[in-house]
Amino acid sequence: MRAIATRDTAIEKRLASLLTGQGLAFRVQDASLPGRPDFVVDEYRCVIFTHGCFWHHHHCYLFKVPATRTEFWLEKIGKNVERDRRDISRLQELGWRVLIVWECALRGREKLTDEALSERLEEWICGEGASAQIDTQGIHLLALMRPESLAQLRVLPGRDIFPT
Repeated sequence: MRAIATRDTAIEKRLASLLTGQGLAFRVQDASLPGRPDFVVDEYRCVIFTHGCFWHHHHCYLFKVPATRTEFWLEKIGKNVERDRRDISRLQELGWRVLIVWECALRGREKLTDEALSERLEEWICGEGASAQIDTQGIHLLALMRPESLAQLRVLPGRDIFPT
């Protein structure tokens, strides 16, 4: 897993460019906060994570359970989901608003345009709303999946996973 980049990824660079374009001051990869958010916008007391759809189990076309070592991957992804829930809860307890920007919103066949993504970012950052997530469909209130629900998934050959 060490070959997987954890910072300065293409999706982080795209998001950083959009935030800079909006004139926002932000910090990156702040280790002093739970979960080491990818971006911290102190002025608005908000943090932003860029989540890979595979690694953090997003229900989109980019998430597919590997056909080999399925149990290993479901367990690993389940631990990521649980860690995400714990970190987000801790951040909210500390008074931070949390935004998750999913990989599918930033790349792939259904990605949002820079203009659409910038509008969603500004809408959320400058607003005082609850924690949220941005995907290919726009912005939504944040609802995290419980890791135990991964056990209810089954693999269909060459397809996404679906609840049983």
